[in-house]
This record gives sequence, structure tokens and C-alpha cells, in this order.
Amino acid sequence: MSEFRFNRVTGDWVIIASERARRPEDYIIRMNRRDMPPHVSTCPFCVGNEYMTDPVFIEPANGAWKVRVIKNKFPALRPDANPAVEGGINTRTMSGLGYHEVLIEHAEHNRYLFDQNVDEMKIVLASLKRRYVEIAQDDRIALVVIFKNHGAGAGSSLEHPNCQIMATPVLPNDVRRRTEDARQFFDENGKCLFCGIIEDETKEGKRIVHKSEHFVSFVPFAAISPFHTWLMPLRHFPDFGSITDEELSDLAAHMRRLLRKIYFGLDDPDFNFVVRSILERLSDKRSFHWYMSFIPRVAQPAGFELGSGMYINASLPERCAEFLRKINAG
Repeated sequence: MSEFRFNRVTGDWVIIASERARRPEDYIIRMNRRDMPPHVSTCPFCVGNEYMTDPVFIEPANGAWKVRVIKNKFPALRPDANPAVEGGINTRTMSGLGYHEVLIEHAEHNRYLFDQNVDEMKIVLASLKRRYVEIAQDDRIALVVIFKNHGAGAGSSLEHPNCQIMATPVLPNDVRRRTEDARQFFDENGKCLFCGIIEDETKEGKRIVHKSEHFVSFVPFAAISPFHTWLMPLRHFPDFGSITDEELSDLAAHMRRLLRKIYFGLDDPDFNFVVRSILERLSDKRSFHWYMSFIPRVAQPAGFELGSGMYINASLPERCAEFLRKINAG
């Protein structure tokens, strides 16, 4: 029988439609990206075309680059905008102040994150951390979001592997609600909501995908979609920018394993990942706990989801986790 499950972090009820549940193997979508060439002469992110983009920094600074951070050619937000708020109660506006940048993950056009080794993955993560910390120093900024769109079905418009960094001067309602709920949970229970979830998931074990020295990944009890996975640090801290070098190394290895499980298990699906983090200077350090969400795009929301705001997940989180656990990540 189907059941409602409550997602304590998002505050949403999710319908786990067990009567309609599909086998994990039924979500495999073959994308045929394996024949992508290592270099495309017209790609603005490829070696030799650096003049086509506006750089923020490259890593390493000298010699052949491994990672580049550039300004988005068509930014949704700009740091030179005027932050003044104008208009009345119903017509309030603010200019598009913020940051919108792209991190090019590798010099090769076809070297996706799951194809990189741990050292290469760590360079990507270290560069994201560096830029996160630099942008966070702008006291006009209230939120920095790191995310990746892999494939057209996940919103990507370019083939060359990349992820993005955006920063806004306001906290969106969804972020504000989650942080306030986490603070209320701490006030009522005297402990971090996320730490409690990690403890419960680890003890139960059925939804764990992988556990390493500093991180654990699992399919949430009330996952909103098939194979939706959270990756959380075992140490409690609210801000991705506070991650240590040792944790960064472990995150690189853990994230590589998880992405390869998704890649091999579901045959390279389109996916998104996002870093959910609160700037340390604006956070209640006791109650919020940063984490990453990984969302393979193997199912699409339809009319009920759009009309109700409630998701139907036609997969069992426990079975999805078991499926990913068994995948040899290489």
C-alpha cells in the first residue's frame, strides 16, 4: 500500500507510491555521451579558446590549467549592480545584484566528474571552496549556491563539464524556511536536526549508500524522487567554506564513488547536484548543517506535483539505496 512520508528537513509530505513502485533497473536511461571528443574547436571552455571567456582565476596559476573559474557570459546577476530596493508594497524591485560564475571542471571536453581521479576531483572542490569563501566576504551577499546541471534534462546548455556558482543579496523563502525550522528544532530538542538524521540513518542502515571517514550519503526516508541522495558531513558545521583540507580529500573520494555509482548504475543519467550551505556570519552555528543533494533526472514531476506542491515517488528509497550500494564504482 502507498504511504505518506514526512521529510523533516524540507517540511514536505511525499507520497511513496509502493503499489506503483518500479524496479531500480527500470530507471536506466542511456544517454550515449561516451563518444564525446576530448577537444571541440568551437567550445569556449576548451584549451586554446581561453580568449573567449572572462577569467576569475585559473588553477594552477601557471602552466597548463586544470580548472578555470570564469564569469558567466550571460549572467543572471552582476556584482556591480545597485542594491537599492524600489517600488511599493506590491511592486517592490531590486536590481540584479550578485554573482554568476562558471567553474570549468577539466581542460578536456569529455572528462566528466565521474571520470576524474580523486586528485582531480579535489582540485575542483578546492576551487569551489576558494570562490565560495571569496564571494562570502562581500557583505552585501546573503547566500552562495554551488550547483551542477549535467545534461539537457537537468538544465545544462553546454557539453563541456562545468558547474556554477551564484550568489544573491537575499535569502529565498525556501532557504529561510529550512534554516528557521532547523533553529526551532534545536530550540525544542537541544540538538541539530541534521545530526539527528545522520544518527538515525546510520543506525538503521537501510538507506545508506556509502559511509567514509568524514561523510555519509543516503537516500532520504522521504526522498522526493528516485535515487535522490543526500551527502552530509559527519562533523557539524553550517558553512561549506569551513571544510578542512582533510575533509576535502575525503569528500572528493566519497563524491567520486557516489557519482560513479549513479553513472554506472543508471547508465549516465542527467542529474543535478546542489550544495546547501549557510554563510557562517549569517547562520545559527548550532542548528544548521551543510549538505549536498544529488538528483538524477530519471522521473519528471507531472500535473499532481504542479497542482499540489506534493511529490509522488514511485520508488522505494530503501530499494534505491540498496541498488546503489551494490554498484561497483571502480
